[in-house]
Amino acid sequence: MRIAFVTSNPGKVEEARKYFKPLGVEVYQLRLPYPEIQADTLEEVAEYGAKWLSERVDGPFFLDDSGLFIDHLKGFPGVYSAYVYKTLGIDGILKLMEGAGNRGAHFRSVIAYWDGELHLFTGRVDGEITLEPRGSGGFGFDPVFKPVGFNRTFAEMTTEEKNRISHRGLALKAFATWLKENLK
Repeated sequence: MRIAFVTSNPGKVEEARKYFKPLGVEVYQLRLPYPEIQADTLEEVAEYGAKWLSERVDGPFFLDDSGLFIDHLKGFPGVYSAYVYKTLGIDGILKLMEGAGNRGAHFRSVIAYWDGELHLFTGRVDGEITLEPRGSGGFGFDPVFKPVGFNRTFAEMTTEEKNRISHRGLALKAFATWLKENLK
């Protein structure tokens, strides 16, 4: 079985392949831009994207939508994380966090899988926003996110370490478990 991962990020595809290879499922990258609506939840954004793509992609595919939700900022940037990263960047988020007593945050990921119908899988990792960027790995807000139980940010971890505990890794694991049960 082959499943397309609709993303422009080859790193995400490599991460996904590790979950599906043991199932005999080949994951390949499909670079196909799709509209990301403004919505209140990641689920709404992912669902809209999957339904839009379902009319343009042959065969099963999946996409993911992720966000960083910061407690002090009442969940911001949340569904707008990619846009905020591009416009404000890490420095902008740290500026908004100056003097914050509560530095709690979490990353969430929603995977939308389409095989003629929609299936959603979610993952979440809790942590906190550091006072300054640390590390050079990962991407996006990884240099300022330190997961609970760790002294390092995502950007200070190896890809393998991060994938084991990350929001996307947890969503991929849930998806792979479901797929294994439903491939029979």
